[in-house]
Amino acid sequence: EAPYQQVLTHGFVVDADGRKMSKSLGNVVSPIKIMNTLGADVMRLWVAAADYRGEMNVSDEILKRVADAYRRIRNTARFLLGNLDGFEPGDALEPGELLPLDRWAVDRASQIQAQVIQAYDEYQFLQIYQGVHHFCAVDMGAFYLDIIKDRLYTTGFDSQARKSAQTAMFHILQAMVRWIAPVLSFTAEEMHQHVPGDRGDSVFLETWYEGLFDLEDAETERARWRRVIQVRDEVSKAIESVRREGRAGSSLAVEVDLWLDGPVREALDWLGDELRFVLLTSEARVFDSDAAPGDAERIRLEDGELALVVTPSQHQKCVRCWHYRADVGSNPDHPEICGRCVENVEGPGEIRRIA
Repeated sequence: EAPYQQVLTHGFVVDADGRKMSKSLGNVVSPIKIMNTLGADVMRLWVAAADYRGEMNVSDEILKRVADAYRRIRNTARFLLGNLDGFEPGDALEPGELLPLDRWAVDRASQIQAQVIQAYDEYQFLQIYQGVHHFCAVDMGAFYLDIIKDRLYTTGFDSQARKSAQTAMFHILQAMVRWIAPVLSFTAEEMHQHVPGDRGDSVFLETWYEGLFDLEDAETERARWRRVIQVRDEVSKAIESVRREGRAGSSLAVEVDLWLDGPVREALDWLGDELRFVLLTSEARVFDSDAAPGDAERIRLEDGELALVVTPSQHQKCVRCWHYRADVGSNPDHPEICGRCVENVEGPGEIRRIA
């Protein structure tokens, strides 16, 4: 009787051109050398990223790309851990108390977790690699974490706005460390030792995290955020063009005007004044599409057309939040910061509804 329930086989390891490795060809890639230079987890990630059903290609260039993907995952974990300093599980808010953007982030993690568990059950390690990397690079790095930096750094230390973001990050970190543990074993164990609160002796004695949750009206909310992300992607491209021309130094140094209608307009109106935080601009204004000027850039979206104009801000820069606002210096006691920062420093603190 076989001493195992299932066995999985893989193809030969070959070089980037599909040739077998031999000393005479000089194309041998030494596992010891990989571990000494890139670390064991990068080699483990390469195995997961390869399609084991056929021959598995390896080269210095392939390993470099895998190392870049590993750093993206590790840096996401570092950001989460770094911004949970001082946070304890008892500080976590209930799901209904979280801001909609934070609920979206936890919902995305819940979706990824379902995919990861199924992929592990079916030995589809490539899907795990792709799913977790996309989550870290796109959902987190290019969207969610980019937006919440302002809230984490400028709102009150114990404010609900900041606690909401930290609660979401705590749930995501707890889930993420378990997703990567079977592949990035050393990294996961290191992460596990720094997760806030009481933790077990090892991540390998844990089960899948059960603290994630889905959005209540999932399809409607996900569709709304997809439209917001589409607009943000187009605005980011336009801002980058302005920066390349030397007209602005950063995205916060610009203002954006948007003309559109339909469900995309509804999504932006829902954000209200907080649209500027999502777009990473100092000001964002929304108008009816039929009022768009002739020089506006027009872009076709999935649910309609967007017209936009990006212009450098003419206001002063707040030294605290880096936003360019008309009310910078309006308070004589704080001549270098904006009204929002004055409220966060001396007043009751700003109220965030969405993001």
